[in-house]
Amino acid sequence: MNLQIVMLLGQDGITNGAIYALLALSILLVFTVTRILLIPQGEFVAFAALTMAAMQGGTPVRLGWLLLALAAAALVMDSHAAWRRDGRIAVRRGPALGVAYAAGLTALTTLVPLAEAGVALQALVTMALIVPLGLALYRVFYQPIAAAHPLVLLIVSIAVHVVLVGVGLLMFGPEGARTEPFSDGGLRLGMVMLNSQTIWVVAVSLALILGLYLFFERSLYGKALRAAAVNRLGAELVGISPELAGKASFALAALIGSLSGILIAPITTIYYDSGFIISLKGFVGAIIGGLASYPVAALGALLIGQAESFSTFWASSYKEVIVFTLILPVLVWRSLSHHGAEDEE
Repeated sequence: MNLQIVMLLGQDGITNGAIYALLALSILLVFTVTRILLIPQGEFVAFAALTMAAMQGGTPVRLGWLLLALAAAALVMDSHAAWRRDGRIAVRRGPALGVAYAAGLTALTTLVPLAEAGVALQALVTMALIVPLGLALYRVFYQPIAAAHPLVLLIVSIAVHVVLVGVGLLMFGPEGARTEPFSDGGLRLGMVMLNSQTIWVVAVSLALILGLYLFFERSLYGKALRAAAVNRLGAELVGISPELAGKASFALAALIGSLSGILIAPITTIYYDSGFIISLKGFVGAIIGGLASYPVAALGALLIGQAESFSTFWASSYKEVIVFTLILPVLVWRSLSHHGAEDEE
């Protein structure tokens, strides 16, 4: 190993770490607001990458049908809840608009060829599919049991992940796919040539983290989410809707996942079940942050990226083992430093 190899491995580590940092932040956001460990976070990444690859390859884009089915299920659930509450079936405007939106987007992606639409438009259409998918998943699977024990929420989250993996196999098939890079060329810094996609990943990740910071610090909705994360019961008492907080956190998680999938798709081949391992590494970063600290979780994810990159060079057969072993000393240290915890009512 020489300095040039170290620089190349460091570049790969920064690229992977930036993606893992985004996923760690989204997992942490959802957990602090809703107590849900979002196991399906990786499916947002995989579905976004494979959907964009389908657009570029001219193959059918089937994700809209999943979104339409979930939107229709949400409409039925809301109508049933209204019937149980008032004794009559009432169609709420929001779920009805969700079904109309999903139907329109499904028609667009099915009937209009997007192979020559350009990367920017393809990315926008992909995010337009994935972000409402996060909202629909929360409404159908999590909102009815929002007050359940965290263990129940975890079991449901695992079940949703398993179902989505199966649906992903039906929609995208077993073959992997890559997308075209955003741009060609790169930037030379000394002995190292920075790949253009690496620059895109780092730049978009930093911009997204800055945008999230401004959202949570300056906007009313961001402050409401922070309040729900600090004290859910207190936030509800002052008028912050837990339903709205849950939907907002899932929408942000889906947005981050879709951007992560779009960014990582030109770098590595993504399969229908690749999202689990990718999000699991983001989860390790979130655990390093104690499922509480956003900066520490981001730093932990960057550490995971560097460890993965250098272990690929030294012991590629044990790369995953080395990465996931890093969580053990963190868990041991936290178990020794925390002597007890209060149960939340």
